[in-house]
Amino acid sequence: MRTLTTPKRKIAAIASLALLALPLSACGSSDSSSSTGSSSASAPKPVAALDAIPGGTTAIALDKGFTDALTSLKLAPGVLGTAKLVDGSLVFPITGGNVTIFKPGAVSPYVIGQVQHIGSGLSLTAGGTEVDLTNLNVDPGVSRVYGDVSVNGKVAAQSAYLFKLDGRTLKPLQTEGTNAILEGTKVEISDVAAGLLNQTFKTDAVTAGLLVGIAKITVATK
Repeated sequence: MRTLTTPKRKIAAIASLALLALPLSACGSSDSSSSTGSSSASAPKPVAALDAIPGGTTAIALDKGFTDALTSLKLAPGVLGTAKLVDGSLVFPITGGNVTIFKPGAVSPYVIGQVQHIGSGLSLTAGGTEVDLTNLNVDPGVSRVYGDVSVNGKVAAQSAYLFKLDGRTLKPLQTEGTNAILEGTKVEISDVAAGLLNQTFKTDAVTAGLLVGIAKITVATK
C-alpha cells in the first residue's frame, strides 16, 4: 500500500477500509467517571508521567466490521496532512499534550492527560460531499476523542466529540527503548459523530458504538 504525501489525498482502493478512525486516537481508561476517589494522604504514585509529550504516534488497527460498513456506504476515505495508512492501521503523529499513567486499579481513570494530533486527520467523500476530521485530541480521563469537523471546506464544528474509548482491554504499560506504549483500547464512533455523518451523507447506517479499531499509542519520552 503506497504512502501518500499531498496534504489531502485519496487512499487507494484497499484503503477504503480506513475512515474516521481518528482518531485518530487513543489511549484511555474505561468510559467512566474521572474521579480518582483517593485522598491526598494516600494518593498513589504514577507509573509514568510526562508534562510535555515530545512526540510519538497514535495508530488505529482498523476492525473488519468497520471497514466493511464503510464499503457498504460507498464512502471514499482519505488521509489529511501528516496522517498515513500503514498495513491496515491509521497512523497520526503526536504533536503535543501530557499524560500520567497509574497502575490499573490504583485510581480511576488510571490514564489521564491529553494527546494531541495537530495537522493530521481523515476525509470522507461521497458524491460531491467531503467531510474532514482533523486536529484530534485524545482525552483518556473522560474516555473521549475530540476533533474539528469541516464539510466541503467549511467549518461545521470545533472540538467535537467524535470517538469514545473503552480502555477495559488496555494492556499494561510497555516500554521499548525510550518509548512508552499503551495498546489495546477500543475506539468506537460516538453518538455525536454518528448523527453528524448520517445527516451529512443522508443515511442512517452509521451507528453509535460501532467499533472502529484498536489503538496503540507510542509516546516518546525523550
